[in-house]
Amino acid sequence: MALFLLFAALTAAPQAQSEDPAIAVTVDSAHRQVVVTAGPWDLPNMGPMMDHAMHDFGASHDTPVQQFVWPVDGWFRGFSLEVRDSQGRLLPRRIMHHLVAVNYSRRQLLYPAAERLFGAGTETEDAAVPVTVGVPLTHGMKLGFYVAWHNDTGEDLSGVRLTMRLDYSPANLKPRPVDVMPLYMDVNLTVGGTNTFDVPPGRSEKGYEFSLPVGGRIIGYSGHLHDYGIEVRLEDAATGKRLARVEARHGKDGKVLGVSRSLPGIRGRGIRLKPDHRYRVVGVYLNPTGQTLPNGAMAHIAALFTPDDLRQWPAIDFSDPMFQRDLASLEMRGQAGDDEAENSHEHQHQHQEHNP
Repeated sequence: MALFLLFAALTAAPQAQSEDPAIAVTVDSAHRQVVVTAGPWDLPNMGPMMDHAMHDFGASHDTPVQQFVWPVDGWFRGFSLEVRDSQGRLLPRRIMHHLVAVNYSRRQLLYPAAERLFGAGTETEDAAVPVTVGVPLTHGMKLGFYVAWHNDTGEDLSGVRLTMRLDYSPANLKPRPVDVMPLYMDVNLTVGGTNTFDVPPGRSEKGYEFSLPVGGRIIGYSGHLHDYGIEVRLEDAATGKRLARVEARHGKDGKVLGVSRSLPGIRGRGIRLKPDHRYRVVGVYLNPTGQTLPNGAMAHIAALFTPDDLRQWPAIDFSDPMFQRDLASLEMRGQAGDDEAENSHEHQHQHQEHNP
């Protein structure tokens, strides 16, 4: 079983489309799946992806967010993704450079931003958690998703359509699944802005301290690093004790091929996090190039978190300027503009001032 809450905030090039993509949602109750289909997109052939450090990360690389209403009561527990062309041919998953699903009806625990329900990148396989656990979703919740396409198949692709099969457990399931929630911990996130940062030559670390308003246990986790990333870890800020560690797997050229996953709460007690206690997430890089890599790094942990009391989960405050900034950043997905880079730079500067 694989941890499915991975966040792939990578980069890809803009894509053309022949018409406005449409979205359809059906319920396959026999297989306990919500089936979401979207498209079509026309994807011109593009060259191989360049190193992360060579790209400018921006919302214009994504499609606009496509929104839909979640149609059942119960628990979300996994996904499978499929991409086909206009002839029905199955296409390589790698052309979908990343996909991020958003729950507009609930905020994140750590950040005043809309919940990122799940994400998938070029390296992410279909995944699900056991029926004994799940992310609670109710009928009527407002969801959405956006995609970054990068077609490197060697041919132009027309009429590309995406199918998402979202596994769920019904509300009447007995015994009742344990509620788990997405917990996202980033070393450099600015809500509504960027989470990339420069990588100096040699070994370097970047960390972010935080506390949680609700205690609970991490039952599974993974993370994300760019090339030359070594690890991203979670530690107790008061004692320095390491609580969780995501290690990168490298190729012969030192580039990151994948990262580790851990499930401490499936056969064990998980990792206990206390409310109002200081923790730190730290990303470690080893840059052998001898040059600083501008915006060449990300480092975060994405976890499945079982809260002690879900009723204490912070509610959305629509008057919060940071939450509004997050909504605005989602609204501008798929739009190119000179002020995007300026806004990202401004938010990054503000983040550095508040989190030295």
